[in-house]
Amino acid sequence: MGPPISRNLHRTAKKAPSKGPLKASKAKAPVPETEPTSSLPVDLQQLLLNIFRDSFPERLATDIKPLLQEIKGHLYNRDFATAFGKEEYLETYALRWSPSRTLCYLEILHDLKDELKPFQNVSQETEVAEWNIVGLGGGAGAEIVALGGLMQFLSPTDEEQNIKLNIAAVDIADWATVVTKLRAGVVNKPPLSKYASAAAQASNKALTNPTSFDVTFHKLDILSTPPATLTTLVQNAHLVTLLFTLNELYSASVSLTQKFLLNLTTGLAPGALLLVVDSPGSYSTVSLNGTEKKYPMQWLLDHTLLTPDAKGNAPPRWEKVVEDEAKWFRLPGGLRYPVELENMRYQLHLYRRCG
Repeated sequence: MGPPISRNLHRTAKKAPSKGPLKASKAKAPVPETEPTSSLPVDLQQLLLNIFRDSFPERLATDIKPLLQEIKGHLYNRDFATAFGKEEYLETYALRWSPSRTLCYLEILHDLKDELKPFQNVSQETEVAEWNIVGLGGGAGAEIVALGGLMQFLSPTDEEQNIKLNIAAVDIADWATVVTKLRAGVVNKPPLSKYASAAAQASNKALTNPTSFDVTFHKLDILSTPPATLTTLVQNAHLVTLLFTLNELYSASVSLTQKFLLNLTTGLAPGALLLVVDSPGSYSTVSLNGTEKKYPMQWLLDHTLLTPDAKGNAPPRWEKVVEDEAKWFRLPGGLRYPVELENMRYQLHLYRRCG
C-alpha cells in the first residue's frame, strides 16, 4: 500500500471543545490571515444551523447562559454523569457546541468524498444504494446533521432518491430525544413564519425525505460493550466515526480503549473505513514497567491499528488512507445563529480495514 495522503486543506479556526473539561474562557485561537473559509455553499451551512435553532425552541426562549455555565463546570470537574444527566443539559450542549462541529464535519465529509465513496454500490437505476454509518460518541447530533447536509449536497433534487443513509448514533448518555429532534429537522420542512411569501413557501423543502435518512440511537458505554454486541453494531458499517471522542476514551482508560479498537477491528468487514477526528496535540498517559509516559493520541492509534504481530506473519489489519496532524476550519461570513459559533482546529486520520 502507498503512503497515506497528507492534505493541507487550509482551514482556519479555534480548537473545538470536547465532551471533556471545558473552560469558560472565550479567548480565540490565532487564525492565519491567509487561510480561506469553508468552500461549501453558505446557504447550505445556514440551513444546518437553522435545524439546531428550530429543534430546541424552548431552550432559546430563555437565557441559556446559566445552563451553559453549569455544564462547563461539570465538564471541567470531569463529572460527566451530571453534565449529561438532564435533558435540559443535553439540549443546551447540542445547541451550543454541535452547530460549529456540524459545519466542520460536513466539510470533512465533503473533502473526503473520493476516499469515502458514498453510495457507490448502485448497479441499476432501480436499486437503492445504502450507506451505513456508525457514529461512536455521536449522541450530540453533529454527525447526524452533517450527514443530512452531505445527503442534500450529493442529491439535491426533489426526485425520488435512490440513495439511503442508515446512521447509528452511539453514546454513553441518553441522547435519544436530542437525536430524534435533530433527525426530524433533517427530514421535515423548516418551519416558516405565517407571513412568509408564496415564493418562500414554494421553495421550502427538507434536506432529504424520511425514507432516505434512517437514524437510530444506542445508549452504550463502548469501553465495556461486549465484543459480540459491538460486532452486531458495526458488522455492516461502511464508515465508523470517532469524532472528538477517541482522546476522551484514552483519558478514561488506555488499556480499555486499545482493547475496544481491537474488538472494533474484528467486528468490521474488509473495506470498512474508520474516521478519527480530535483536537491536535492530544496526549494520553501510559504506564509501562511502573513508569508513566505521555504518548500522542495518533501514535497510540497507529500502534494499535497498524503494528504487525510479533512474528510478522499476519496480514495488515488496516491501512491509513489520509492523515493530517493539524487542520483548520473557519466559519464563513454571513451566518446567523443565536448562540456563539466557533472556528475549529483538529487532527484527522482515515483508515481502511484490510481484507
